[in-house]
Amino acid sequence: MSTPSLVKIPLPQAAATASSHPAVTPMAFVQAIVLAYERRGLSALPALEKAQIAPDLVSDASQRITALQMEALSDAAMRELDDEGLGWFARRLPWGSYGMLARASIGSDRLGLALVRWCRHHGLLADDIHLTLSEDAGLATLTIEEARDLGPMREFCLVSVLCNIHGFASWLVDEPIPVLRASFPFEAPAHASAYGILFSAGELEFDAPRARLQFEARFLSLPLARDEAALKLMLQRALPIQVRPYRRERRLVQRVRQLLAADGECLQTADTLARQLHMSQRSLHRQLKEEGASLQALKDEVRRERAIGLLLRTSRPIKRIAQACGFLNDKSFIRAFRLWTGLSPSEFRKSLRASQT
Repeated sequence: MSTPSLVKIPLPQAAATASSHPAVTPMAFVQAIVLAYERRGLSALPALEKAQIAPDLVSDASQRITALQMEALSDAAMRELDDEGLGWFARRLPWGSYGMLARASIGSDRLGLALVRWCRHHGLLADDIHLTLSEDAGLATLTIEEARDLGPMREFCLVSVLCNIHGFASWLVDEPIPVLRASFPFEAPAHASAYGILFSAGELEFDAPRARLQFEARFLSLPLARDEAALKLMLQRALPIQVRPYRRERRLVQRVRQLLAADGECLQTADTLARQLHMSQRSLHRQLKEEGASLQALKDEVRRERAIGLLLRTSRPIKRIAQACGFLNDKSFIRAFRLWTGLSPSEFRKSLRASQT
């Protein structure tokens, strides 16, 4: 094996880059998901369309996609393939598998025990890899031992599993856990710069003996900041903790989302929200920006969730759904919905009905 190579990534720079949500996710990961479809004899085109990824760009390794596109693609693939492992392992991990791991860990009194349980129970789902947690000289190390040749899925698998467990650990204590070193048992790929953003790692190591993450061991003694109710809510949209760096719970964002969701006619403005929150409009926008959000983006999220819910649960005409989501007309609603999902509302509803038959 060649000598491990180290790449240092300044933490402030990595964090600043991640906060702007650029297109940094390597196309190599998209290629791996497309391969998972091909192995099942299925077409990945509908999933690529939902994620707004042009099929003719998939073969171009120099291309990148955003975290939101990766989230949409992964969600579609996990559901259509019924495999939360996305083809990494010899057997599928049916939808809800990682949720079971989370539930098995949430009853722990501290992070260290939660991670030990996560690693142990992961072996019950797939024996292709083995995860372990160790502690030495003030460092905690999460290590992946490969029990079989992962083939072309190797990079995608190792990176995804480490992103998943790191994101879940940070969520459990509601604190971003700085990665001191992220190690990988393969040569630095052409897209190695993306790793510093995916893990916010101070140091990257390639050609290492095995995949692992290292962080300060003091985090292992932290009590969990989450309970069963929080877990149930998180599992409704768990992919963000895997595809993007974790951020501390955004308190104002939560309050604004709640007020927007409670407004049945989508009439809330910066002025009405600021008055309800007892702050100026300027403070509202500034604090939302500090939490990495904007009022317009939150409005779009709430509208999208409401629109999808109405399409799922009702047979209302598209025009009425547009009105219920605060759009002036159905044309502007259709245009926005296509940007959100890659499909028109009618196409989205049709695909749902087809999947239920």
